[in-house]
Amino acid sequence: MSKITKVTFKNNLAYELSARLELPIDQHPKAYALFAHCFTCSKNTRAARSISQCLTKKGIAVMRFDFAGLGDSEGDFSDSNFSSNVDDLVAAAQFLAENYKAPEILIGHSLGGAAVLASANMIPSAKAVVTVGAPAEPAHVQHLIQSASEEIEAKGEATVQIGQQVFNIKKQFLEDIQQQTLQNKINRLGKALLVLHAPQDRIVSIDNAEKIYLAAKHPKSFISLDRADHLLSNKEDGYYVGDVIASWVFRYLNKVETPALKSNAQVAVRLNQADAFTSEVKAGKHYLVADEPESVGGYDFGPSPYELVSSGLGACTVMTLHMYARRKKWNLQEVVCHVNHHKNYEETLNATDEKPQKIDVFNREITLVGNLDDAQKERLLEIADRCPVHRTLHGKVKIETKLLV
Repeated sequence: MSKITKVTFKNNLAYELSARLELPIDQHPKAYALFAHCFTCSKNTRAARSISQCLTKKGIAVMRFDFAGLGDSEGDFSDSNFSSNVDDLVAAAQFLAENYKAPEILIGHSLGGAAVLASANMIPSAKAVVTVGAPAEPAHVQHLIQSASEEIEAKGEATVQIGQQVFNIKKQFLEDIQQQTLQNKINRLGKALLVLHAPQDRIVSIDNAEKIYLAAKHPKSFISLDRADHLLSNKEDGYYVGDVIASWVFRYLNKVETPALKSNAQVAVRLNQADAFTSEVKAGKHYLVADEPESVGGYDFGPSPYELVSSGLGACTVMTLHMYARRKKWNLQEVVCHVNHHKNYEETLNATDEKPQKIDVFNREITLVGNLDDAQKERLLEIADRCPVHRTLHGKVKIETKLLV
């Protein structure tokens, strides 16, 4: 799961380009990636979505956008070319740098892979480049419009069907891709490179991956996408690519080391000023995150303090009931405990205090699954009120606080 935000930015021709920024739902992004889609595709291809989902699960934010004239972006596709795609990538990287964080990862699918190779040295923040089914030279896509090449040369443009869509291709597009050479740019990449390609790719043959790999200097890696097609139509192939990228890329990213939270106490909690309310919690040997909802200024990366208290009550309840049922040898297969917390006003019985008192109310609802009779169920409800956390919340509590220097 990820949090998707629709954003727009301007390219160097002042066209408004449409993008989707996917953010991890449970943490601040560890890094930002920029995704370039395949020729005549859009940011919403199955491959783009699958790869992005895997990366956000690993804490990497991904911005995927439509090149000018495609998808939801402004512009006329017939006026675009490979060079304009490269310019759009640079504009996207600048947008991220100015509004979020400069991208450290560039990912390109098919011709988008060639575009990230061409733009990488113009995006200084990039530390890792990934190509998926990419051609070694942009001119490779000419075979997709070969049937209309003569008409384009003669008339200056032609209508071409690519996949299920029809596009107007102008002569300037052919001239532009023929003038582009990537081999020297790949040789001078100066960034970690991961090449992913399917041996059975019928659109961009595997020898393109070989040319890219041989032209690059180390660090470089190659992964074979056996049995995948060019578009990664099978979502499982897209997920595999995303998982591979996520595992590979962290070796090359700047690591912000946060000292481990150490304590001899049963629970320790740490909050840094820059994190709003997002708090690191160490409970015994276990680590988790606490936060507040966005409505009160948090990021909602974890349960709130009262949700943690409610969780403690619920967990203690189900454990206590199972323990009691096992001892009695009752057929209790499963317990589900639902807990809601709110504050309520209750009139005090103290005659000397006429103001109502605000009290905390925990509404607890329990589902018992098993072969139990009514008497056993009634007894288990009584036992629920005897769970240790329930008793703690009902009893007198003393909190002692001291400052550690």
